Amino acid sequence: MKSKKFLFPLITLLISFGCALFISLKVFPNNPFTGNKQEKTAPSKFKDGDLIFQTSESKQCEAVRIATNSKFSHCGIIYDINGKLFVFEAVQPVKLTPLEDWIKHGRDSKYVVKRLKNESVLKPEVLQKMKDYSQQFDGKEYDAYFEWTDNRIYCSELIWKIYKNAAGIELSKLRELKDFNVTDPRVQKILKERYGNEIPLEEKVVAPSDLADSNLLKTVVDTY
Repeated sequence: MKSKKFLFPLITLLISFGCALFISLKVFPNNPFTGNKQEKTAPSKFKDGDLIFQTSESKQCEAVRIATNSKFSHCGIIYDINGKLFVFEAVQPVKLTPLEDWIKHGRDSKYVVKRLKNESVLKPEVLQKMKDYSQQFDGKEYDAYFEWTDNRIYCSELIWKIYKNAAGIELSKLRELKDFNVTDPRVQKILKERYGNEIPLEEKVVAPSDLADSNLLKTVVDTY
């Protein structure tokens, strides 16, 4: 009799627990007590090694935009480091900047992301080689004189050298300073401040627009 007396409450308890578990699975499918994994998040629209371009607000970058007849005046390379996205950029100094912060620094937070058309080229070992090569520039001075040396470095030069020297990919041909619109008064003002009357018109240069227009790249994100 005693066993029957306790059997009914036990069955009631089991039924109640089963109902509660069923409801929790329906209402809270990601409840950690269920042991189920959370739903996978959508793949990121950014990839390791992507190039990102924006319109910077600085006077020098404005001169770059005018001289190159392009909306782009600053650029960087996106790196995935331990699951977090950064932009390796040549500012003062050269550094890694969290992607979200980098985007906010641009005019109206607008940006364009470019990627190699042949994505298979950037294998994990190639990307690691690019990151290893990049370390030599981390903390270096920004090159306001656009010299083609490794002593100081500017944004598009940084990207060009990483791709060329670490991945073996020449994103664009190098040009000379005189190939750009250096006669505009706003550009002339910046050049005069930098060089005086001895403007190095034959200096090798690469502009953000040269990289953005590369026929090796495709646009994957455009918020303009």
